[in-house]
Amino acid sequence: MNKKKSQKWSAQEKLRVVLEAAALGDEELGAFLRREGVHEPLLELWKQEMVEGLEGASQQKRTAKRQAEQDSHRIRTLERELARKERALTEAAALLLLQKKVRQIWGDEDDAIDPSSEQ
Repeated sequence: MNKKKSQKWSAQEKLRVVLEAAALGDEELGAFLRREGVHEPLLELWKQEMVEGLEGASQQKRTAKRQAEQDSHRIRTLERELARKERALTEAAALLLLQKKVRQIWGDEDDAIDPSSEQ
């Protein structure tokens, strides 16, 4: 006999009992439940817990999928923004380089101003 009056049933044991009970007819079920030390209301409770667990798992999968889609969209948006900023930075660097070369060729405008003429 597998009576577990004072012990807790593990999830695996509950699953085993529920699955075995599901395969039995009414007459066999009574004998099986007595042998296992389980009352029928407890068996029904375990069935309900399993159904709720499966429904919860499905909901978690849907939530995780939705979150993954949102994350993917956010990543694409950030990658586009990063590429745009990298192009702007490259352009700014090119303009600074061009400005430096122009100053080298034409001379710095600040050098052309005579400090004595400002007064």
